[in-house]
Amino acid sequence: MSSTEQPGPRTAVPFEVPPADRSRTAAEERLRSVSLPGLTLAVRTRPAAREGLPPALYVHGLGGSSQNWSALMRELAGTVDGEAVDLPGFGHSPPPDDGDYSVSGHARAVIRHLDASARGPVHLFGNSLGGTVATRVAAVRPDLVRTLTLVSPALPELRPQRSVISNALLAMPGGAALVSRMTRKWTAERRTREVLTLCYGDPASVSREEFEAAVAEYERRLALPYFWDAFARSARGLVNAYTVGGQHGLWRQAERVLAPTLLVYGGRDRLIAFRMARRASAAFRDSRLLALPDAGHVAMMEYPAAVAGAFRDLLGATDTGRG
Repeated sequence: MSSTEQPGPRTAVPFEVPPADRSRTAAEERLRSVSLPGLTLAVRTRPAAREGLPPALYVHGLGGSSQNWSALMRELAGTVDGEAVDLPGFGHSPPPDDGDYSVSGHARAVIRHLDASARGPVHLFGNSLGGTVATRVAAVRPDLVRTLTLVSPALPELRPQRSVISNALLAMPGGAALVSRMTRKWTAERRTREVLTLCYGDPASVSREEFEAAVAEYERRLALPYFWDAFARSARGLVNAYTVGGQHGLWRQAERVLAPTLLVYGGRDRLIAFRMARRASAAFRDSRLLALPDAGHVAMMEYPAAVAGAFRDLLGATDTGRG
């Protein structure tokens, strides 16, 4: 399958996408604060279907939050004991004390949380930037990862999507201030519609209730004094990670991952080209691919049942779901 034709460059906006089926998940989820030296993380949990299920951790993408995993967490509640983390500066997590928003900085935050909670090894999930972070965690700390599931991971492309090029403006010095000025008259409703168009294969599939919840969340995030800084520095950290070569290069680290890996790519993804599925399948030594022709950048939100089914197949094939 070939990737779909992409639209022209768009004005850069953060990728906060609406929580899926929030009306059914909000009452079932709990958000707690985890304090670590120099770092405070908000962690979203939902009750597991039964005791003794293997642990899982979900890591969101650039500009997103733990809410992006709510639909998949619900689908997998009978399979894993899952929790989703808000990366530093996103969701309900405050900025890190050291201001480190690099890929390695976010990976260290995940590792520190796993070490402190003693939940590892976990079934580790990541989307977009979270997929990059999860790849690095799996490469440098294989003892913490049972399986790896990557939804549209943000790994380096020689020919990036045009939408990504326009959003790279935020990673440049002064870029966040420029984008803020360019979009200062935008309402939260418009910002949300722009994000839906960018991230969803079918933006019309989002219900009015979900849209309104996303607008409210956007308004909350825009009021935070560190909103643009956290996004811009994380975007810059991702761009910088793309330029690193040698053993610390992201594709080299993908080759070092030992955990069985599920790769999920969408045919309508405007941020990560579907053609990257082939390269990723070759890089991760023990991998399988779920291709969703109609999905965009957040397949775990658009097609949670399909992603959950593929994950269960991974467990069945690798026999890692017993502990």
